[in-house]
Amino acid sequence: QVQLVESGGGLVQPGGSLRLSCAASGSIFSIYTMAWYRQAPGKQRELVAFITSGSTTNYADSVKGRFTISRDNRKNTVYLQMNSLKPEDTAVYYCKAQFRNNDYWGQGTQVTVSS
Repeated sequence: QVQLVESGGGLVQPGGSLRLSCAASGSIFSIYTMAWYRQAPGKQRELVAFITSGSTTNYADSVKGRFTISRDNRKNTVYLQMNSLKPEDTAVYYCKAQFRNNDYWGQGTQVTVSS
């Protein structure tokens, strides 16, 4: 069992930056593939980026070159650095931990990109 708590969301102007954090507890963090998803109003939840236990990363085409996912296994935390934010990045961002057939989700954090 893993508990996940996201933080770092907020309101930012277009072109700005935010760093999201997801703190995990309750299990061995390093074995999990960690991912960030987002869900905009009226849209399906979509994968933004993931990082494996071996630190291999992958990104959605819409965020490549702008977002960076990273993890610190000593702090049981995964991060999402978001640069050059656009209004279309506005969504609730969710953290997910995955190991074999088990998925665990955080409660989400709102990111709003607006002038």
